[in-house]
Amino acid sequence: MKKICKIISALTVVLCIAAGCLGSVPVYADDPVWPAGPEISAPNAIVMEASTGAVLYEKNADEKHYPASITKIMTTLLALEKCPLDEIVTFSADAVYKNEGNTSHIARDLNEEMTMEQCLYGVMLESANECAYAVAEHIGGGSCQAFVDMMNERAQEIGCTNTHFNNPNGLPDETHVTTCRDMALISREAIKNDTFRTIISTVRYTIPPTNKHDTETPLNNHHRMISSYKGSQYLYDYAIGGKTGYTEAAGHTLVTYAEKDGMLLICVIMNSANTQYEDTRTLFDYCFENFQVRNVSQNETRFDAAQQESRTSLFGDIEPFAKLDEEALVVLPAAADFQDTQTSVSYDTSSDDVVGSIVYTYAGRQVGTADVITTGADGSVYEFGEKKTPEGLSEEESGTQSDGDSEQEETEPEEPRKGIGERIADRMPEEMSSVFAQFRELTFREKLIAMAILLAIIIVIILIIIMIINNIRREMRRRRRRRNARYKVIQSSQSKNRRRRRR
Repeated sequence: MKKICKIISALTVVLCIAAGCLGSVPVYADDPVWPAGPEISAPNAIVMEASTGAVLYEKNADEKHYPASITKIMTTLLALEKCPLDEIVTFSADAVYKNEGNTSHIARDLNEEMTMEQCLYGVMLESANECAYAVAEHIGGGSCQAFVDMMNERAQEIGCTNTHFNNPNGLPDETHVTTCRDMALISREAIKNDTFRTIISTVRYTIPPTNKHDTETPLNNHHRMISSYKGSQYLYDYAIGGKTGYTEAAGHTLVTYAEKDGMLLICVIMNSANTQYEDTRTLFDYCFENFQVRNVSQNETRFDAAQQESRTSLFGDIEPFAKLDEEALVVLPAAADFQDTQTSVSYDTSSDDVVGSIVYTYAGRQVGTADVITTGADGSVYEFGEKKTPEGLSEEESGTQSDGDSEQEETEPEEPRKGIGERIADRMPEEMSSVFAQFRELTFREKLIAMAILLAIIIVIILIIIMIINNIRREMRRRRRRRNARYKVIQSSQSKNRRRRRR
């Protein structure tokens, strides 16, 4: 029965959440509307909110283009994941002679040695191509191609579907392409790394003397929304960093991060004719003015209703077995009501601590998710799991025993037969991990009991869905009658006008 309790406890909580959310879906007089975006000059752009992954604005975001040096965001992310910052990187002949010349570089010499940290500042601040190549060779075990293969593999893990890298620095290559959407996904993954965030927000950095340079090498951030190195006209108060890019084939590319009121935005511009900074500012202003983040657990009253109902009908007044992740966020238009969001439940999770996830959408766009996590509630403390004395204390707490109790403890006689409710309660789990895997171990009778209870819950949910569908159909019929009525009035008016003209 303990295994039955584990299975039913986990599935019941998720199913109740689904029923509560689905049962509260409003029938709109008017469909939710996404704020209209501004006009920009760049042909390809996207703005993504980092904590939720919600796309607030997009323009031809899935067209493939050359990324130029914003490629180095992936190079830096992979380097931070694969290598300690204090490892020594040695510059090979390929790194120096194939990646300097008429490209961005910091004039490194053959066999020069720098730490990985110093190389990454060179990569992200000065866009040094030889530093990116040297980093790739170091992590690839002397092979730049091995590192490029890692880049493509990591891109697929992140969720990129239209990206293929062929070098670590973004120099022109017909097979080196990506999209605004994929670059936003890569940039979102990168900003989760604290060291990456520190590097991109640094305005100036100094490389100390090396084995080939007797003097310091100063580095300046070339992103004009956080650095005045090339002028101050594009400085933006909320920008925290990013990466620039340019080749003749790619045009201007730009990735920028900006943070305000708890909302971290990622803007990607590609294929621009040198309006990338104006377009980025326009998009940031639009998003900060029209959207805001909401904490799910503080706003989701539909889940609370489902949870309270499940407590009353299934378990009584007890600590819940699962709850919404208190850190989960959604991003919505500023004027939107949280209860206008649509919800669906996803059970695709690999974590033992997560029962499922609620996916939130608004106006047809996904705006965030919230995990339903286990609480580790202890079933042994619930009042229906203990036999109570008339004074309200358990026999063990009251300290009273019959004369034969000690003898019974020594001989360990069979326990009194309990009802099924008490037996389930007595064996409530302390944790809910590996619930579904243990279903196979149940006896045939136990499986029947578990399936019967789950079937009853599923039937209730189906009935609720049918009610919702019927409500929607009634609303559609109402709208159709109103539309037909207006059409008849128009027809009648036109007929009268024709009769008048005949006269």
